[in-house]
Amino acid sequence: MQLTGDRFTSVSAQYGNDLATLPEYPAEIRAPAGTLAGVSAFQVQLSDHDITTPGDAPNVLVAMNPAALKASLSVLEAGGTLIVNEDTFDDRNLAKAGYATSPLEDDSLRGYNLYRVPMTRITKEVCAVLGVKPRDADRSKNFFALGLISWMYTRPVQPTIDWISSRFRNNELVCTANTAAFKAGHAFGETAELFDFIYEIKPARLAPGTYTNISGNTALSWGLVAAGQLAKLPLFLGSYPITPASDILHELSKLKQFGVRTFQAEDEIAAAGSAVGAAYGGHIGLTTTSGPGVALKGETIGLAVSLELPMVVIDIQRGGPSTGLPTKTEQADLLMAMYGRHGESPLPIVAAYSSSQCFDAAIEAVRIAVKYRTPVMLLSDGYLANGTEPWKLPDLDSLPDISVSFATEPNHVNEDGVASFWPYLRDENLARPWAVPGTPGLMHRIGGIEKEDGTGNISYDPANHEFMVRMRAERIARIADDIPEVEVEGDLDADVLVIGWGSTWGAIGTACARVRAEGGKVANAHLTHLNPFARNLGEILRSFKTVLVPEMNLGQLSRLIRAEYLVDAQSISKIMGQPFTAAELAEHVRGALA
Repeated sequence: MQLTGDRFTSVSAQYGNDLATLPEYPAEIRAPAGTLAGVSAFQVQLSDHDITTPGDAPNVLVAMNPAALKASLSVLEAGGTLIVNEDTFDDRNLAKAGYATSPLEDDSLRGYNLYRVPMTRITKEVCAVLGVKPRDADRSKNFFALGLISWMYTRPVQPTIDWISSRFRNNELVCTANTAAFKAGHAFGETAELFDFIYEIKPARLAPGTYTNISGNTALSWGLVAAGQLAKLPLFLGSYPITPASDILHELSKLKQFGVRTFQAEDEIAAAGSAVGAAYGGHIGLTTTSGPGVALKGETIGLAVSLELPMVVIDIQRGGPSTGLPTKTEQADLLMAMYGRHGESPLPIVAAYSSSQCFDAAIEAVRIAVKYRTPVMLLSDGYLANGTEPWKLPDLDSLPDISVSFATEPNHVNEDGVASFWPYLRDENLARPWAVPGTPGLMHRIGGIEKEDGTGNISYDPANHEFMVRMRAERIARIADDIPEVEVEGDLDADVLVIGWGSTWGAIGTACARVRAEGGKVANAHLTHLNPFARNLGEILRSFKTVLVPEMNLGQLSRLIRAEYLVDAQSISKIMGQPFTAAELAEHVRGALA
């Protein structure tokens, strides 16, 4: 279902529709087929105008078996179109899904436009003449469904046929079977005369340019590559595979021609250590992970804070704690990003808010890291990582110059006139010089034990320790002067402000737009920089009577806002492994207005 859903999305993107997707799949590699736990779903919203979410209530649901129907029926709009593979509704599959009787035979589906299609039988029939065994033909029924939906939504067929030929070119029988199934599904829609209508969704009015359909993890990977080019530095990724971050390692490993080096470490600790070593050697040190990996990397991140080296820690958040929900989304790592290290060890936090914006967030994280010589936490989540949307390729000349200069000369002269290199002399940004090991005359020592300001010598002096702690904190705080101010959308004179971070952006914006269309007055804002906050955030928060903070956690940003600005920020929490819908948030806004 992920494969066919992605194919339908790609064709729609080529057609020119705006779109957003929500893939959902089990954590188990081989989840029990036909059970609720084994359901794999792919939701996509298509439009001829700008959209930011995969939709609250789908108009059409394709259910390949009883378990898929039971797991997904609740989201289908009342009176929506329901297409089922009737061949799978036998006693065995009904029992697996927990049905006492077949929903196709009772009145439980009377509120929907139900279409019963014998997908498995027709697929086997068209494949039998090709010499495909029934069991192998059964695997092609998803392409029958794809053909049917392609007809229903007037999608061009040739791009999919060409893709099948390319994707399965090494197995001629599979290629032929999938092509036959896809054509049979499309022909069924044309000739069966079951359907009352088809959908025509015109291309969206997008700004001129070259577009591609991109996922969050791919956009983030490309953003890191672009950042390396803009900084004129090689990238090094030390990573241990973990869902849902592994795709970044996969993508970057294919881009060695851009000066990218990837290392699959034996564990999370080794991955973080290798990234610190790469930063010490003059590379942009990167490490990718999810929440459990951030916990394991904590000590090494603290070391990077002490070393004052540029490093980017990329956390693709998932449901926790522990192994939790590996394939589901959550925003529960914010406080760990903020405080999850030993001692006073502040670091900047940047959060992406859409799949395509992951590209810009990656560049911003690298920019801050190299300019201020600090590790940076870059937060995304499973919803952004796996979701896709059209993305206009940027004008390369519009991207920022984030190049840096390494130290090449001694920077201190003692009383005797002897020149030497001091690793902790700071510039106007309080950033220390970055000296590549082996540079003549720039021998120096850094490490985890507290260093003396300036010289970098080991120091146990209490006053020096407090000075260095405050200096590191001040360096991070000054970044607030170097980031954009928060922008408020909607009604500036409203009583209610909805503010969020990360992937809640799309649902918040859509929900507030709906309320305003109903005549309600509401404002909304979104945070990309979570440490430090933008300079004008406090002023904005205090100008509204009610502040709502939707988060996929138990209220982590709201805690930070309440502590920092003494504002009664009210948390709206959802911790179900799924993103907010706009309808849910609109209801909360209406309640606040009432």
